[in-house]
Amino acid sequence: MAFGTALTGLNAASEALNVTGNNIANAGTTGFKESRAEFGDIYSVAYGGISNRAIGQGTQLEAVSQQFSQGSLNNTGNALDLAINGKGFFTFSDNGSQVYSRAGTLQVNRDGLVVNALNQPLQVYAPTGTSSTNPTFNQGSLSDLQLSTASGKPQATSTVNEVVNLSAKAPDLGAGTITPSNPSTYTYSSPVTVYDSLGASHTAVVYFRKDTTTAATTGTPGSSTWNVLAEIDGQSVTSAPTQLTFNDNGALTSPSNGNIAISGFNPSNGAAPLSFTLGLTGSTMFGDSNSVNSLTQNGYAAGRLSGLSISNSGVVSANFTNGQTQALGQVALADFANPQGLQSIGNTEWAQTYDSGSVRLGTAGSGTFGNIQSGALENSNVDLAKQLVDLITEQRNYQANAKTISTANAVTQTIIQMA
Repeated sequence: MAFGTALTGLNAASEALNVTGNNIANAGTTGFKESRAEFGDIYSVAYGGISNRAIGQGTQLEAVSQQFSQGSLNNTGNALDLAINGKGFFTFSDNGSQVYSRAGTLQVNRDGLVVNALNQPLQVYAPTGTSSTNPTFNQGSLSDLQLSTASGKPQATSTVNEVVNLSAKAPDLGAGTITPSNPSTYTYSSPVTVYDSLGASHTAVVYFRKDTTTAATTGTPGSSTWNVLAEIDGQSVTSAPTQLTFNDNGALTSPSNGNIAISGFNPSNGAAPLSFTLGLTGSTMFGDSNSVNSLTQNGYAAGRLSGLSISNSGVVSANFTNGQTQALGQVALADFANPQGLQSIGNTEWAQTYDSGSVRLGTAGSGTFGNIQSGALENSNVDLAKQLVDLITEQRNYQANAKTISTANAVTQTIIQMA
């Protein structure tokens, strides 16, 4: 019986050595989780129903459990290297089924898909709109992260917001016509670059002429009237209304909404007619010199993809040479009630099983999910020092069980010699 018992010990030590050896071999594998061999004794045989005379029959492997503790993060500087700091798994599509991994070594394949080393597409939530400042995503279904859908298409200017101060010290020029080629016919001019539907830039210039000033009298506040004219690339365009009125506090009172509609410009390059709203809300007429306090417009030229950025919440954004960004998706993270029940399928990937429970999907930073760090990879969580100590312990266990066999053999030989 000692032979059989010792043999189970040899098998157990051999299996433990295999597990430890696998851990050591994968100490440098990105996203690898170390395993632990767990053993239990084999049931005992009780003679005559007397429990205190039961003899054990050795040991057996009960499970090889994976330890999903956090690995250290290694900064790489590559935006497509992702690491999860906390709970969760990346989700990849494998021929229609889902597999899960902690290894975020990603690349772009020839089809423009963001994939791992096995060419499995990373799964994300697709954006539901076009907003780059506050994007929203469809968390009802998963989709591949498609880089080729990133578009740097141009946007025509539709709004120009300008806050100016028109000097109250400027002399009245009286009612008259603004002639851009004759500076004596206007008080101040302000240029701004605008864009047509093809992304071509044009120079719009707004001319201001101080027409008349009405002094305040008893019961009647004072005011000043300014005439407005706009040109684009030297061509006259339609401005409506054409007058601004400021009260005696220097505030713009007309038009009441502060807007002037600019229209009537037809680009020669075949782009759509260009029109936009010139917003002058906040403009003033104070005693300071003529000046532009702020100037913005919402058009831009076409751009080329210049790179990707991925936030801690997993939002993947394409960056373009025209300064614009486009949200392409939000990385979906997966978790399970019992990660120990996942089936390891190699390549630092796992598959869902009955024991793991159903997958729970979410996004980085929400619920119990960890954050995503771009430009970093998660190292293996193998503790080499501990594994080497375990290796020595398992070797001694193997030697001890071998000694049991040799001792039992010596006893058997003695019995044979006595016969």
